[in-house]
Amino acid sequence: MFTGIVEGFGTVRSMTPQGSDAVMRIETPMNLEDTRTGDSVAVNGACLTITGMKGSEFAVDVSAETLSKTTLGSLKRGDRVNLERALRLNSFLGGHLVLGHVDCVGIVVERTVRSNSIIFGFELDRAFERYIVEKGSVTVDGVSLTVNRCEKNRFYVNIIPHTAEKTTLGFKKVGGRVNIETDIIGKYVEKLLHPSKEKGIDMEFLAKHGF
Repeated sequence: MFTGIVEGFGTVRSMTPQGSDAVMRIETPMNLEDTRTGDSVAVNGACLTITGMKGSEFAVDVSAETLSKTTLGSLKRGDRVNLERALRLNSFLGGHLVLGHVDCVGIVVERTVRSNSIIFGFELDRAFERYIVEKGSVTVDGVSLTVNRCEKNRFYVNIIPHTAEKTTLGFKKVGGRVNIETDIIGKYVEKLLHPSKEKGIDMEFLAKHGF
């Protein structure tokens, strides 16, 4: 579990294929003293497990599923990534509940500088547009953001100077690809309101029985 509050940058040192999977090594100036092998870390919003550590570097295994569903497969040596370690029970929940389970890859379609902020427009797979709501939460490359407005499968967010400086979003340009995780609460609500017909319960069944 994460919050979408990025702790710092990491730099990809290597991406080594292992069959259809890969092993990625990341170097970071973050203090890793209380980080151990087996801990979870969000890399550009994707939850991974630390499999090895050496000094300021750590290694993570990246499965074929993650490579196909996120932008991690296109990372190369020297690329910077957003890092966040898993939420501790005694930590502040500064963003929103983030699982690190990326729904889809989005595309930057607009980038407008307004005063000191950057307004980004992202386009995402239409299958997930119903989970994006105005003033709701969304995670973009591991960063918890508030949706300013949405239009069909496009939504807009405001990036303040601090976020632009401390995350990779400050480098993003039109045409760039990002990992998007929608708010998990919306998915559970949808499933509860639309029970599976395979179980014999649907809206017609409920109405017929007086519900």
